[in-house]
Amino acid sequence: MDEASITQYITDSFANVETDTAFGYLFFFYDSDHKLPFATLAASDNDYDRVSNLDRPGVFRLNIGVSKTTFQSLFGEARVDVSRYDFTLLDTIMPHPEYALQSWVCVLSPGAATLETVKSLLAEAYDLAVKRNTRRQDRE
Repeated sequence: MDEASITQYITDSFANVETDTAFGYLFFFYDSDHKLPFATLAASDNDYDRVSNLDRPGVFRLNIGVSKTTFQSLFGEARVDVSRYDFTLLDTIMPHPEYALQSWVCVLSPGAATLETVKSLLAEAYDLAVKRNTRRQDRE
């Protein structure tokens, strides 16, 4: 899938998704909650994020915020040593290079090997965002 296909999938599959751009990223939010995205898409390197070599043609990184339980089930532990990962690999689910401690995962240019897992992770991240937003509204 390319960036446009991923974006279309997210906005078509999940209700009330809003997007915003900043710092070279496309952010996906639930409803008007622009405090914490449930997913982001990075399509090029920038001054503070060069670990994935995103300036290669057709390469982008999809970042997804999942539950701690899911993160641990993927990587065997809640705290992973990100130095063990090659963040330039395509179509491989990995901990996020900067936000692994917050249970974020990433995949460069998702394709056949990861697509179904990516869809499942996106659904979980979206559900977490909906629940977070509902809790916040209940407190207000």
